[in-house]
Amino acid sequence: MKNINKYLALIALAVIVTSCKDEKQELANQKVEEFKMYVDSINQVAIEKTSENWEIIQAKYDKTRMDAQEAIDQLENKMDMDSIMLKTNNEYEEYKAKVILEKDAIVRNNFRNSFFSEKVNDDMKFEWVNKDNIADVYSNFVATVEKNKASYSREDWDEIKLIYEALDTRKNTVEKEGLSSSNNIKIAGLKIKFSTMYQINRVSAKSNENEEAKK
Repeated sequence: MKNINKYLALIALAVIVTSCKDEKQELANQKVEEFKMYVDSINQVAIEKTSENWEIIQAKYDKTRMDAQEAIDQLENKMDMDSIMLKTNNEYEEYKAKVILEKDAIVRNNFRNSFFSEKVNDDMKFEWVNKDNIADVYSNFVATVEKNKASYSREDWDEIKLIYEALDTRKNTVEKEGLSSSNNIKIAGLKIKFSTMYQINRVSAKSNENEEAKK
């Protein structure tokens, strides 16, 4: 009788252990599937839209991924689940890289547009600049730089220099269209003013960044 009771107890224990294993496996399957579905849903959304709410998306991703990983860690054999997690995570990171590029492009375009009354295209050809408005364009550009010069980083100054050179390229075209001598003289003065600001403030910005790095 004792042997029978012992046998029954072992069977009950095996059933409980198996049941626990099944529950852990089922939970892991559920959490991993939720993680996959979330990443898949993100990949279906246009990058320019996700870039606007990326902090929220990232937080949700971190939580969903952590829940899935915690469930997987309870399994004895988790190789297959780890493989799914790795693949899903790689898909997310690829999408994230595109979002970062999009966010950087938005910041860069907003920065460029802050110097002008018209939108600056990626090619920076300034086709809307002509012989009649170019002096005002230079004037507004230099005035904006002067107003905000203390806040620009070294990278900002490098971007400003690119914008300035692109505007200069447009000026070469405009000169052939009949730029007046008075406007040419005005622009020459503004160019000297800008060059002086650029030389002094870029060096200052770099020095400040080096000091911050040392700290």
